[in-house]
Amino acid sequence: MTEKIKVVSVLPDLLGTYGDSGNAIVASRRLALRGYEPELVTAVLGEAVPADGDFYLIGGGEDGPQAKAAQLLNADAALEAALDRGAALLAVCAGFQILGESFIGPDMNPTTGIGVFACKTHRFDGPRSVGELVTAPTPGIDGVPELTGYENHQGVTELLEGTIPLGMVLVGKGNNCGKRIDGAVSGKAIGTYMHGPVLARNPALCDYFLSLVVGKLEPLEDVRLERAHAKLYEERIKEAYKLR
Repeated sequence: MTEKIKVVSVLPDLLGTYGDSGNAIVASRRLALRGYEPELVTAVLGEAVPADGDFYLIGGGEDGPQAKAAQLLNADAALEAALDRGAALLAVCAGFQILGESFIGPDMNPTTGIGVFACKTHRFDGPRSVGELVTAPTPGIDGVPELTGYENHQGVTELLEGTIPLGMVLVGKGNNCGKRIDGAVSGKAIGTYMHGPVLARNPALCDYFLSLVVGKLEPLEDVRLERAHAKLYEERIKEAYKLR
């Protein structure tokens, strides 16, 4: 019997900048290629976020939608319940910020976040962090090479004591908090500033993310597909280093 897996795209109508909602599609596709039966659920504004998902993906957005999403998710508490149950979560840019303890809202005042990550996001008075971002994954994120993505944010995210970053920045700004780091990792939750969408740019990260719930994955049998992914990945990395 084929194992059914629920993949939840969280509020893509509010937080779907730069194609971040594509992460849920990529995750579903790579599950299907390995024989799973993914159910892709899109939880939009006005609908409850399902509490029985296996994977949750949340993207970036502007200040107003970000604050609205934080309000809804704080009232709903479905993400925290799902993580407690063993689900995995990927949060990008504004999604990453609202899953911290606080971020700066559109009124320029601190806004309470979800608290999945022990971090706080402040407003940066200097120029926006815009451009290609390359990081070396934190040790323990097995089988994942350098990560490639695109960042565009004004926030500065400070990791609080004991919080593990997703990776060390090699090209770009990342969290831009005086340390060369990007994102955060907490249990089965991953936060990053990488758009792209990040799982399309980094198939190895996608497989690592999926393995947090379904266990270690065997390589895909479609060699041509993986070669095409590898070629695009190498081109992105090479171009990023040229722009450094």
